[in-house]
Formats: sequence, structure tokens, C-alpha cells
Amino acid sequence: MTEGGGKSKKWFVYILRCSDDTLYCGVTTDVERRVKEHNSGTASRYTRSRRPVTLKGYAAFPDRGTAQRMEHAVKRRPSGEKLRFLEEIGERD
Repeated sequence: MTEGGGKSKKWFVYILRCSDDTLYCGVTTDVERRVKEHNSGTASRYTRSRRPVTLKGYAAFPDRGTAQRMEHAVKRRPSGEKLRFLEEIGERD
């Protein structure tokens, strides 16, 4: 998928730290906007009751399908490994 200038749209997998010290992982095309949505309570039921959230890390991927597969891979990891794994698999933006 391309945007107006012919530039490919990047997809991101991101990890948030919730107020109860749990981690939340998701996919978006705009990390800053999505974090604001989580903090306003409009993004997900999980984070709605665990605000505020803080961005801990993100990685870029070339398309939505790849990002969703990587999100699934991150979610399968133990909490202590999620951020390191995300850093290893993502493109540097």
C-alpha cells in the first residue's frame, strides 16, 4: 500500500508499559497517535483500566501482515524478553 507520494506505508509493532507494570503489545501505522489513544482510553479495553501507559519500544516493518506476525511472536515471549526480541527483529527506523 502506498501513500500520496508513492512512499510505502510502514507498520509498527509497539510495546507499552501499563500503570500496573504489565506490558501491552500492538500494531499501528502511527505510534505517537496510538499511544495518545491508549492514554485517552479509546484504544483498547486492556489499557483503558491500566492508564497511564508509556511507550517502551517499537520496531518498523514493511507491511501489515509482517507486523501482525511479529506482534504474535512478541506476545508469545516471556515479559522479560519482549523488548529485546522486538529490538532484534525490527527494522531500524
